[in-house]
Amino acid sequence: MRYLLLFLILFVSTACYAQTITADELLNKSIAFHNPNNQWENFNGAFKVLMNRPNSSERVSIIKMDLPKQQFSLEVQKDNVTYSYVFDKEECTTSLNGSSEISDEDRKTFRLTCERGKMMKNYYTYLYGLPMKLKDPGTILDSAVQTKTFKGKEYLVLKVNYEEGVGKDVWYFYFDPNTYAMEVYQFYHDQSKNDGEYILLEGLEEINGVKMPKTRAWYYNKDNKYLATDILLQPETK
Repeated sequence: MRYLLLFLILFVSTACYAQTITADELLNKSIAFHNPNNQWENFNGAFKVLMNRPNSSERVSIIKMDLPKQQFSLEVQKDNVTYSYVFDKEECTTSLNGSSEISDEDRKTFRLTCERGKMMKNYYTYLYGLPMKLKDPGTILDSAVQTKTFKGKEYLVLKVNYEEGVGKDVWYFYFDPNTYAMEVYQFYHDQSKNDGEYILLEGLEEINGVKMPKTRAWYYNKDNKYLATDILLQPETK
């Protein structure tokens, strides 16, 4: 009975707080946690991402970003093959095992096109730039702060849509009500079908003053099927 009462007190206090804090305030508090010294806007650094997924070998991605100069590079290492995409503003180059001479067959096999490279650039910049990226133009932040229980924990939740041409999915971002750390995010293509995925975040890695999720575990919304885990690593120092 005592534990039930404690749970009810915590639930009610979290729900009441969600009614008093605005969406903008919650987002700003989370940004202050993850980007305390405003380093993201001038981010110039590198990090590695190790991906593990069922029935597949490990994949290592080395990401370098210089946001002020609009430069980005992604080098992927998998099964003794290395390929890369490099962007200098809108200029794009690709390589395979260190060579820019790539056969049509290899280019198709490894999807070495600038269109694919741009998608990966946007992907890594968005996910590792959260929650700061929720300030980007075209982001529609729902005014209501929700409370949800996810995996047994109470969260303050922001709902986000995007303007046409920016994004089509609906996203939910889950924040710890005490620290404002972002701990879960979830997206749907069509919420009525319960499609899309949710991503559990655990631990933090500080890269150039920005607190990024250490691990991200991906699951389907519809059946909780596990998809993959990303592990963020510091770049190797020479």
